[in-house]
Amino acid sequence: MIAGKRVLAIIPARGGSKGIPKKNVRLVGGKPLLAWTVDVALQVAQIDRVILSTDDPEIAAVGLSCGCDVPFMRPAELAGDNAPGIAPVLHALDMLPGYDLVVLLQPTSPLRVKEDIVACLEIVAAGAPACVTVQLLRHGLHLLYELDRSGNLVPSCSGEFSIARRQEAKQVHMLNGAVYVADITELRQHQSFLFPGVKAYEMPQDRSIDIDEPLDLELAGYLLSKSWKSSL
Repeated sequence: MIAGKRVLAIIPARGGSKGIPKKNVRLVGGKPLLAWTVDVALQVAQIDRVILSTDDPEIAAVGLSCGCDVPFMRPAELAGDNAPGIAPVLHALDMLPGYDLVVLLQPTSPLRVKEDIVACLEIVAAGAPACVTVQLLRHGLHLLYELDRSGNLVPSCSGEFSIARRQEAKQVHMLNGAVYVADITELRQHQSFLFPGVKAYEMPQDRSIDIDEPLDLELAGYLLSKSWKSSL
């Protein structure tokens, strides 16, 4: 609980990963990928309940072994490739009423620490409708280009070629997918964590890895095995 508000944390982990089969239960840094998110969520004293939303019995078993609550199995229609990302969150809130704030923690961000989660919760508890984590886009929009049908390089955002120095480039942030927090009333109204008025909490590059490809698993495993992770 924080500021008198009850907090539910939801960890979504479906079984149909295409890019990395069985991604959520793959060993990373010595334990299942899912376990890193369960462990950090359970460290946050402000969270009243941590639950796993999954359609897969193997993932459910791993979650239970890590100490996570699995109060229901996610319906198959909410676990397919075409299911909206917000759908499992809204389903969990329908199944478990009585909370004021919701925290979404995706297993694909295993390097977040409890301080990241607490910071986002404090921002929402102070009055923001929602808060999401971001990371600085290192090279800025001036280095983003597209290829047209003829293979020509076309500036993606500025409309003109620019060779600005990095120090002069406009700083731009991108979502890193690590933490999403929202007031549940606001979330239901907007059907999203992203809407006008949402606040951002910046995380460093080394905690912002989002596992989407096999190389991401290798990099995350390396970083999680380093001694600095335990000291954060």
